[in-house]
Amino acid sequence: MPLSISNQLLLPLLLLLPLLGGATAGRPPFACDPRDAASRNFPFCRSSVPIAARVVSDEARAMYNGGAAGLTFWSPNVNVLRDPRWGRGQETPGEDPLIVGKYAASYVRGLQGNDGERLKVAACCKHYTAYDLDNWNGIDRFHFDAKVSKQDLEDTFNVPFKACVLEGKVASVMCSYNQVNGIPTCADPSLLRGTIRGSWRLDGYIVSDCDSVGVFYDTQHYTTTPEEAAADAIKAGLDLDCGPFLAQHTEAAVQRKLLSELDVNNALANTVTVQMRLGMFDGEPSDQPYGHLGPQHVCTAEHQRLALEAAHQGIVLLKNLGTSLPLSPQRHRTIAVIGPNSDVTVAMIGNYAGVACGYTTPLQGVTRYAKTIHQKGCDVACVGDQLFARAEVAARHADATSDPRVSAIIWVGYPGQAGGAAIADVIFGSVNPGGKLPMTWYPQSYVAKLPMTRMDMRADPRTGYPGRTYRFYKGPVVYPFGHGLSYSKFSHTIAKAPMLVSVPLDGRHTATSSNTSSLSTDLAVRVTHTKCSGLFVSVHVDVKNTGQIDGSHTLLVFSNPPAGKWAPQRQLVAFEKIHVPAGSQQRVRVGIHVCKHLSVIDKNGIRRIPIGEHKLDIGDLSHSMSLEAATLGEIKA
Repeated sequence: MPLSISNQLLLPLLLLLPLLGGATAGRPPFACDPRDAASRNFPFCRSSVPIAARVVSDEARAMYNGGAAGLTFWSPNVNVLRDPRWGRGQETPGEDPLIVGKYAASYVRGLQGNDGERLKVAACCKHYTAYDLDNWNGIDRFHFDAKVSKQDLEDTFNVPFKACVLEGKVASVMCSYNQVNGIPTCADPSLLRGTIRGSWRLDGYIVSDCDSVGVFYDTQHYTTTPEEAAADAIKAGLDLDCGPFLAQHTEAAVQRKLLSELDVNNALANTVTVQMRLGMFDGEPSDQPYGHLGPQHVCTAEHQRLALEAAHQGIVLLKNLGTSLPLSPQRHRTIAVIGPNSDVTVAMIGNYAGVACGYTTPLQGVTRYAKTIHQKGCDVACVGDQLFARAEVAARHADATSDPRVSAIIWVGYPGQAGGAAIADVIFGSVNPGGKLPMTWYPQSYVAKLPMTRMDMRADPRTGYPGRTYRFYKGPVVYPFGHGLSYSKFSHTIAKAPMLVSVPLDGRHTATSSNTSSLSTDLAVRVTHTKCSGLFVSVHVDVKNTGQIDGSHTLLVFSNPPAGKWAPQRQLVAFEKIHVPAGSQQRVRVGIHVCKHLSVIDKNGIRRIPIGEHKLDIGDLSHSMSLEAATLGEIKA
C-alpha cells in the first residue's frame, strides 16, 4: 500500500462526506483547484475519503497481481475517541459517533468497490467494541473489563460498527481484546452472533484481534481449558483467529464435544465466502476484473497529488491572532523551523501503513518557500533542555519561528507522505485551511476528574464526574469539537427551515406521555413505532464568504434535543462542505433524517424521538422547531 494516506489526515474531512460521482470530463481524475469553477464542482473537492480508499484499493490490487500483497485490509479503525489519553486516538475519525459512522461506511465502500457481490479488497472495521485503553495506571487492554451501559453501547460505542455493516457492507469486523461487562468480546454471543450477524446481518466474517482468544484464556482466565476457549469463541460467532490458538485447540474441542463440526463448517463458510467474493478461486489474478492493475498504477502522479490534496483538507488552523498567518515569502525570507517532528518522515503516517512513494518533511516543505534555519530543540519526550540554546539562536536570526508566545497554531494529525508540503502550503497561504477538529481539546485539569477506566459518557453531578466528548461534557475546553479557522470569514443566514415537523406513527402504536420515557418532556416515540422512510427535515442555509480569499467551509448543524435525563446536551446531525469564492454567497441544503439524527437513546438502549422543541445550531445561528406525533394516544414502552 505505497500511497501513504492515513486515517488521521482525513479526520477533518469526515465533516465533508457526500458520496463521490464520476470525474469531470477532460480533467485529471484527482485534480482539485479551488480557484477553478469547474474543479469546485468535482466531487473530490468536497471529500477525499471514498476516493482515497479507492486509490488504496487500486494500488492494493496492483500489488496483489504482482504477488506483493494480500487482499484483506484490517482497516479502518473506527473506535469512538472517548478519552484523550488513548495513544491511538489519531488513528480514529474522532469523538462523534455520527462522524465516525459516516467515515466508516464511506471508507469501506471506497476500499471494497461497487461491483455487486464482488470485492475489490476486503475491509475490516475494528476494534469491536468499547475499546480504547492500552495501558493506564497498570491496567492494560488484555485485562480490562469495560463496564458499559446498554445506553452508551447503543448511543456511542456500537454506532460506527453498525454503520460499517449496514451502510458500508463491510466484509469483516474485528473483535477486541477487552471484556465488556465481564465477557470477552470475542466470546460474547450477544455481541457477535446476536448483534453483528443477527441484527445487522453481516455478510462476511468476524475476526479476532491478534491472539485475542489466547488472551482471554491465558491472561483473563475466562475458561478453564483451551478447548473451552476455542469452543466459546466459535459458538459466539468468531470465524477467524488472528493467531495460532484456534488452529491448535479446535480439533480437541470437537473431540471433547464442546463444539460441533457444523459450528466449524459455518465459520469456514463465512471466511471462504469472502475469499470467493475476492476472486481468489477464479484463476490467475491477471484473468480477473482487476487484473489490468499493475506497477504502472502504483505511486502515479495523480495518486501523489491526491496525497497532497488530502493533507491540505485535513489541516486545522487552531489559532491565528491578527495576520500572523499566512506568511509572506517576500517579507519572511528566513524561517526558523524548530521541533522534534520538524524533519520527520515515517512519523507523519503513523505505524499502520505501507511503504510511501516518497516523503516531504515539514522542513523540506518550508524550504520550498524560504531559507530555513533548522534545530531539533529537544526530542519528543523533551526530558532535558540541552538543545534549547541552539534553537534560541536560530529563532533570533529568523524572520519567523516557533515561539513560547505563539500567535498561530495549526494541527495536522498524521498528514501522510505529502504532509510537509501541505503544512508549508498552508503556512504561506497557497492553500486556505478549512479543516475542523474531530475531537475536544480539554484542559489538563480534565483528566484529574475521571479515571480512564470509567466508560460512562454522561456526566454525573453527584460524584463530580464531568462526562465525555462535546455531547455530554459542559466544562471549559482549550478548543471545542468542530473548531477550525480559515484565512476567510464566513457568515450564515437561514433561508428556509420548518417550524413544525409531524412524526407519523406506523399505525400499530399510539403515543402519550409515559413515566417509562425518563424524559422531562411529555413524549418520546420509539423509532420502531414510527414511519421513518422519507422522514427528512430540509434546512436551507446561505453561506457568505466575507473575507478577501476564496475558501472552503464546512457547515456543521447541531441539534439540542428537549432537555432530559439521558438526552445529550447537543449532537451533530448534519454537515456539508462547500467552496465559496471571496465576496460571494452559496446556498446549501442540508437534509436531516428525523429518525436517525433527531432521536436519542434511553437508558434501556432503545432509540426514541423526543416530541417537543428541538433547537438547531448552525454557526452562530439558532433555529427552533417543534416535533409532534401525528396521532396522540398512549405510547407503549
